[in-house]
Amino acid sequence: MALPSYAMQQANFAETYERSIVGPLFRPFAEMTVAELNLKTGDRVLDVACGTGIVARVAQERLGGGGHIVGVDVSPEMLAVARAVTPGIDWRDGNAGALPLRDGEQFDVVCCQQGLQFFPDKAAAAGEMRRALLTDGRLAVATWRSDDEIPFMRELRAVAERHVGPIVDQRHGFGDATVLEALLRNAGLKDVRVRTVWRKITFSADAGFERLNAMALVGMSAAGKSMSNEERMRAVEAIATDSASVVQRYAEGGGLAFDLSTNLAMARG
Repeated sequence: MALPSYAMQQANFAETYERSIVGPLFRPFAEMTVAELNLKTGDRVLDVACGTGIVARVAQERLGGGGHIVGVDVSPEMLAVARAVTPGIDWRDGNAGALPLRDGEQFDVVCCQQGLQFFPDKAAAAGEMRRALLTDGRLAVATWRSDDEIPFMRELRAVAERHVGPIVDQRHGFGDATVLEALLRNAGLKDVRVRTVWRKITFSADAGFERLNAMALVGMSAAGKSMSNEERMRAVEAIATDSASVVQRYAEGGGLAFDLSTNLAMARG
């Protein structure tokens, strides 16, 4: 059987991400962030690096029909899933370093959940979020803490490194709260404050978390970038198999449960 094309793999990943990861992993933090923003009827909300749109959807749930929500992402595959799940939101293709804003368009609320650490030019992205924000508008930015502080993620990375060598987990690559605070202040944002927030994350036993995490770790390794698709698939399966012993130690109620921490930065325009 021929291997699927890269585009098909990306589309399948976006669908799997929405189906298996978004609910247990991202929704709890999205609900917390939106609650902190204290949305009001009529608010205009911008979700930067929206992925399949969980923050935008939670905001829509809070506002009902009383606001306008825009989600921006660089991935067409993620946006395709977002549009299929919630067609009523204004989903836009775009880069965080040059947001696709209309002339003079600004927002009461700007959010970026777990996207900033992936931006190649973080200062430009912070500046764009400030540009998109009304004076005294509210900003929320979340970035995972270092995986050195999160035993479960650290242990899974160690398993993967036995197969593919050193891995810099970009998901946890912007975990220093002081650096995050300085970035937002330098962008001209006011009243910047950052705190660490923990949530207990629970996956069902059939969610396949260890395989999805192995896919991410192989993709972030230097060795993985030079592998063929077939070699990468073999590495993912080997890592997922070896991760089972770690996952078993975090088994709870027939599923998987672990603590996860994020920086949550709040600021004003």
